[in-house]
Amino acid sequence: MDKLQAPPAWSRGDRDAPDTGRRQGAMPNNPEVEDESGVSDTAIGYLVRDVHRSLARALQSKIASHGVSMGQWFFLRALWDADGLTQRELSQRVGMMEPTTVTALNGMERRGLVERVRNAHDRRKVNIYLTPKGRALRDVLMPCSIDANKEATRGIGHNELMAAMDVLRRMVNNLSGDTLLDEAEDVVDPETGLH
Repeated sequence: MDKLQAPPAWSRGDRDAPDTGRRQGAMPNNPEVEDESGVSDTAIGYLVRDVHRSLARALQSKIASHGVSMGQWFFLRALWDADGLTQRELSQRVGMMEPTTVTALNGMERRGLVERVRNAHDRRKVNIYLTPKGRALRDVLMPCSIDANKEATRGIGHNELMAAMDVLRRMVNNLSGDTLLDEAEDVVDPETGLH
């Protein structure tokens, strides 16, 4: 049985790590290098996951004082963009399974953030509407999100950020199987950030 190995010293910031000429925490030049165990903490998937988790922690620390969990945050964001979605539509927008959505909505309903309303045209469906309290949270919580994103992008130039976002969007497109975008539309002008 293979033993689990610790991440490379450069990723842990060890003072005793061999001097590789890289700053502490910097990644090696080859983003596909794996360690002896076959696990790569420099692979793009690992890095994207790390960024996601770090952003989520930063945002959670800001919204927790307002009594909102990360799970509720995603549903609030979707409803701020399109109030009155059905539970199924909300689940799809947020990328959650329907039972998870029901559990989150139960808590949000108890807190007075949303209300469920039977659909007038199809009684099998239930639409979710923000209450005034749920709508008002937008003005309180969106600045928290903006602050977390500013922290994450501190020291990164506009063109670098636009290029990174373009690459990430193309990766999502590649993995979604959606090939509707043609190559010409998929290129971002580095000067304007526009497609």
